[in-house]
Amino acid sequence: MKITFLGTGTSQGVPVIGCQCDVCKSTDPRDQRLRSSLLVELKDKRIVIDCGPDFRQQMLREKIRSLDAILVTHSHKDHLGGLDDVRAFNYIQHKPVPVYATEEMQEEIRIEYYYAFRGERYPGVPEIELHSFTNKPFHIEDTMVIPIKAIHYQHDQFVFGFRIDNLTYLTDVFRISDEEKEKIKGSEIVIVNALRKKKHYSHMNLEEAVALLTELHPQKGLLTHISHQMGRYAEVETELPENIFLAWDGLSIEFS
Repeated sequence: MKITFLGTGTSQGVPVIGCQCDVCKSTDPRDQRLRSSLLVELKDKRIVIDCGPDFRQQMLREKIRSLDAILVTHSHKDHLGGLDDVRAFNYIQHKPVPVYATEEMQEEIRIEYYYAFRGERYPGVPEIELHSFTNKPFHIEDTMVIPIKAIHYQHDQFVFGFRIDNLTYLTDVFRISDEEKEKIKGSEIVIVNALRKKKHYSHMNLEEAVALLTELHPQKGLLTHISHQMGRYAEVETELPENIFLAWDGLSIEFS
């Protein structure tokens, strides 16, 4: 399996428009973050987790020419705003792009991209094949995906992470139950969100993310969905435990 971080930033990305902080002015490419998304390559398949506003730029940067599926964690704009650009893959592959989302997420997709679903469609609109999932394992052809349900904001506002083989990916998590943590245990690589150092009302901060990774104890823990308020990469990286790292855009890792 190979994973590539297409983006590791929050809803505003880094640098933030108009901001003059040290992080936003940094010339270190590891401090420049597009909206969070992950490319998973295994068994000759390419699966993207989340399709934010930077999707086109991310696909061009990584020279991606084929796409087998998109997994949606939740329907916020920074995770779904690039779905229109699947049109390029429709043209190359001559078929719709399968998008896996809960029924609630699909309702939002149908509203946001209404022109792709209404009866008389304009030629060239994105061709999206919606597939439903619940909090139970499902398959993308012969690849099993285990959804992991977590709380994003309040008790009834959920986000889904995914486990694929030895990889677990979680973003925009505020709290996660012990029952859902059991699904993650044994993963070789666990990726979780860490917004900033200061506590936040809907995302884990750095301390909470490190505590979760320490509890789960993967071989390697990686942090994503990082804001400019976290601080510069070079400084924060020195503060982390030896098996936990800040991810950055373009980072690729191959593992079993």
